[in-house]
Amino acid sequence: MPTATKEASLRTQEPPPQANASERFTDMVMTEFNGNISGGLEITDYQRQLIQGYFIGIDRMLHTQEDNRLRKNAGNSDHKYDNDLPYDWRNVNLRDLALDVVHFARMGLDMMQKNHVSPIPFKNNKNNQYDINLMTGYAGIEYIATKYALDPPVSVTVELVYSTDTFRPLKKSHTNRVENYEFEIINPFNRGEIIGGFGYIEYDDPVKNTLVIMTKADIEKRKPQYASAEFWGGVKKTWENGRKVEVETDGWYPEMCLKTIKREVYGGKHIPRDPKKIDDNYQYMKMREARIAEFQAQDEIAENANKATLIIDTGTGEVTDPKQISETSGAAPPPPDDDLP
Repeated sequence: MPTATKEASLRTQEPPPQANASERFTDMVMTEFNGNISGGLEITDYQRQLIQGYFIGIDRMLHTQEDNRLRKNAGNSDHKYDNDLPYDWRNVNLRDLALDVVHFARMGLDMMQKNHVSPIPFKNNKNNQYDINLMTGYAGIEYIATKYALDPPVSVTVELVYSTDTFRPLKKSHTNRVENYEFEIINPFNRGEIIGGFGYIEYDDPVKNTLVIMTKADIEKRKPQYASAEFWGGVKKTWENGRKVEVETDGWYPEMCLKTIKREVYGGKHIPRDPKKIDDNYQYMKMREARIAEFQAQDEIAENANKATLIIDTGTGEVTDPKQISETSGAAPPPPDDDLP
């Protein structure tokens, strides 16, 4: 069946998360992918199962986002900021999604596994579609780091350090051949304030063990400039009874700090990649990560230029005032990797 016909078949229906719909999605993905590369591509049965899992995960996300879209529209008294674009397959940029799904599945990233990869919708006002970007969670980052590592670690420990904890780094020196640390939680039920964190990378050869230390300032430096209070804490602007109100929230600050440390520890700086293992799929993933960062940067630039706060609904990913943002913005901030509300 031609690509256009398969796309039309998928767009004109409301595909439930069932076998027939996921198989049709997989066929469409492969047809679209092979239409954009020379020579064609065969996938394994396991990779085909992964692609079907991507359909199920994205389909669930679309249903959740659609419920939130309708709820938000109903809460706007004058409906000035309603989002009239439903979250369904007919409004998804399937061409780009097909390329993403095949590359990520060939790497082994599994959307059905906790914290491997999540679908993040961006409303593209230029073509009036949703671009679905795939963002790796920290379990996915760990998987990729191990798969492409020059020397795969046998264990990685990541911890937050609070003001009442005792942490003593034992760095490598002429009297200490193996880098190590001492860490004790003195008061587990009232640990005080977060003051930093660390990651400890262990290898078969202990001499290679590496201790990565991050202060609170190091963590905050990696915090997005316009970080969502929903996750990082602070003042959150939301809609109540058709009006904008400010609400103070703690967010999920410890979880976001831990996630930040894990991304640093599992990065190529601390776990070097093997150039012989780097393939087209890995390069493609890095390119897509750069694109997501670009979308988020566009939101930040627009916010700064207009001297106004972009009101982003973390459930729907919709920006309150679309006139203040660029054509391709409107994304929800990435969710925490743990199973949080």
